[in-house]
Amino acid sequence: MSRFVETLVRTAHTSAKGMVTGEPSSPTRSTWGEVHERAKRTAGALRSGGLQAGDAVAVLAAEPASIAPAVQGVWLAGGSVTMLHQPTQRTDLAEWANDTVAVLNMIGSKLVLLGAPFEAIAPVLDQHGIRYVPLAELDAEPLTEPIPREEEDTALLQLTSGSTAEPKAVRITHGNLYGNLTGMIERSGIDVAEDVMLSWLPLFHDMGMVGFLTVPMTFGIELVKITPPDFLSGPLVWPRLMSKYRANVTAAPNFAYAIAGKRMASAEEEFDLSHLKIALNGAEPIDESAVAAFVDGGARFGMPAECVFPAYGMAECTLAISFDPAGTGFHVDHIDPERLERDDLAVATEGGRAFPKLGHPLPGVEVSVVDSEGRVLGDREVGELRLRGSSVTPGYLTVRGPLRTHTEDGWLPTGDLGYTVDGQVVVCGRIKDVIIMGGRNIYPTDVERAATSVSGVRAGNAAAIRLDAGTKRERFSVAVESKLAGDSEEQERIGREVTARIMDAVGVRPMEVLVLGVGTLPKTPSGKLRRAAAADLLTD
Repeated sequence: MSRFVETLVRTAHTSAKGMVTGEPSSPTRSTWGEVHERAKRTAGALRSGGLQAGDAVAVLAAEPASIAPAVQGVWLAGGSVTMLHQPTQRTDLAEWANDTVAVLNMIGSKLVLLGAPFEAIAPVLDQHGIRYVPLAELDAEPLTEPIPREEEDTALLQLTSGSTAEPKAVRITHGNLYGNLTGMIERSGIDVAEDVMLSWLPLFHDMGMVGFLTVPMTFGIELVKITPPDFLSGPLVWPRLMSKYRANVTAAPNFAYAIAGKRMASAEEEFDLSHLKIALNGAEPIDESAVAAFVDGGARFGMPAECVFPAYGMAECTLAISFDPAGTGFHVDHIDPERLERDDLAVATEGGRAFPKLGHPLPGVEVSVVDSEGRVLGDREVGELRLRGSSVTPGYLTVRGPLRTHTEDGWLPTGDLGYTVDGQVVVCGRIKDVIIMGGRNIYPTDVERAATSVSGVRAGNAAAIRLDAGTKRERFSVAVESKLAGDSEEQERIGREVTARIMDAVGVRPMEVLVLGVGTLPKTPSGKLRRAAAADLLTD
């Protein structure tokens, strides 16, 4: 039996901790032992239905109370789990079904476990010949013993579309999972007996699935789990539940910290956030203004500023690559922007370009920085970050077949530009997105930050798009979202002011500023900008 499954089972038999679901209207608590008993019945149903060791099982559901025993049941039965991307009200179901068929073929899955609130799309699955079983029907004689799996066997296939539309799945083994989970617990200093985790993140995303379901279920940590609609319909539910359950470990993207901070700043109700230990932010990049809004809003309720917990992670390393122990707080590295752009050097300076420090690599993870010729660089020399270690995936599954991720000496290139300082990791941006003009490296995040400072531009909804990449004519355009799109005078003003702010920030002029309606910019399911798709939109 793999160490991961062995730990899951041991926790179920020994821990009195569990998971609260159904907040904010109908809270229900199940111990991890109760989740495990249901998972054994799920595993029995899967095995009697023909599931074999190594089979890939896809899950389409949103309710944590049903997902937790379902995914554990798949692991007990010897299968691997893939959380499918979920359709929304805006989704073209025919297009989604075609994409889902492609994903199922890619991962070799012939079975979808279907749960609320997606039962209504069963006819769409029938129409496309997709076999599914409702989660409620997975109830059979319990599996007495887990099906043995080895460390190199696949446990999770994490879908990622990155910045392009073509899907791929990161293959995460049992050994990868165990290595990353134990590394996160060791480095963070989480107390499995006393701490309480709280999350509304979606379970089809790696932070939600690995960080805020698999971690507490594996080690027996108390968990309060709500859904994204619960948060979006009333952001104050987040601090309210932190206060109610004394939850002290949580995570969210930039926009959520900004919204919650703003709401807390004007909230009339009282919260107690004095116990908050970890408010993890692993965004690319971390938005200092969002962090400041959250810290300022939470200060009214005793929230310690040092709870802010910057991290670097990616699915290719299971979840986490680097962070420092709880209580370290949020720190930035100020560097000379000219030396960065022209010399690929992060020279410390007062009041220069600020990059968050993302902590030291976790136990079992190595990070190095190399230049374009593969030469290993030293501290404050900027190049491509690469990874090696027990948490790092052995490869992808793609629509064209398996794809190896490692170099001959075992390193995985991340595609991220960054550097190290005193052993800490700093990320500057994605290599493919950096705009090269006049011998300078213009970082799209600098352009986008300037664009979103203009009145009328939606926060977090600007894309700097590289054009004619690799040629002497390399340029860039900018697309922004605004509620004022369609008003010709306002569009002209926004375009003019965005251009001026960008000129002030980076000293170069965009070829064009395109003002788009709300929800137009293409993003990944986890909310990251898909700049390649945005380039196609701009061309159209």
